[in-house]
Amino acid sequence: MTTPRQTLLAALLVGAAFSFAPTPLHQPKYHAYVTTRSTPPNRILSAGGFEWEDPTSDLADPGVENPFKNPDLLQPADDDSDALKIDPARLLSPRLRGCNVYFIGMMGSGKSAIGDALARRMGTYNFLDTDAILERATGLMIPEIFETEGEAAFREAEAQVLDSVHAHVRCVISTGGGLVCRLANWSKLQTGLVVYLKVDPEVIMKRIEGTDRPLLQTDNPLETLKKLNEERKERYEQAYITVEVDETMDIQMAADAVIRALHDFIDNNPPAWKMAKAKAQADGLDWVN
Repeated sequence: MTTPRQTLLAALLVGAAFSFAPTPLHQPKYHAYVTTRSTPPNRILSAGGFEWEDPTSDLADPGVENPFKNPDLLQPADDDSDALKIDPARLLSPRLRGCNVYFIGMMGSGKSAIGDALARRMGTYNFLDTDAILERATGLMIPEIFETEGEAAFREAEAQVLDSVHAHVRCVISTGGGLVCRLANWSKLQTGLVVYLKVDPEVIMKRIEGTDRPLLQTDNPLETLKKLNEERKERYEQAYITVEVDETMDIQMAADAVIRALHDFIDNNPPAWKMAKAKAQADGLDWVN
């Protein structure tokens, strides 16, 4: 029988054992009519013995804006096609500039399915699922880990997996429903953009009824789910972005809602240097790169 120590050791080895290969792309056809602008070479500066790119240079700002504020991009490519000129998800990559996207929410809220759809449509981001990584590292299914080692050991191993994956960039990461219960995990989540998928417990129950979810092996699974949701609600609501998903939305519709929310969040929270640049230009000052 695998011991808690063995599980934790396996989780610690995840970084070396797991292959971060890009997700194979299989998505609707979009026509990428994007105009690029000419930019001067980026300045390479020295800092503490390391080279880094000046974040205030034009090259650091790809000039990509919110496609939902440019209706022309969201029109069909031609009269004979219903394909968009460009998928708004494709424009998220340059705007995120490598920042990870973390999905949090209750079990069955669609974090894995929607996260995978988002990464595929973005094209340059990898999709990772912390539960799947943990199962691969330990050789055990999640219910088996709960049964043989208990929830405390599972949460410890889960935290170790997060420690491993958060060091990578350009990833969409689906997390376990209870990962937010540990405050220490938030320091890792907040290195990226955290998206909370908010789904009513009744909708979740329809999706997962009959499954072997360890925490729902009770006389009244729905009441247990509601209680867990209430206990975690305060943590979930600390996410930067909340997207409500109802039972009428399929995976792509939910992904569309997430994509729009991410674009809007980026608009509403520009980096400090970009705000300074805009202010200088508004005041008629030259912004020297």
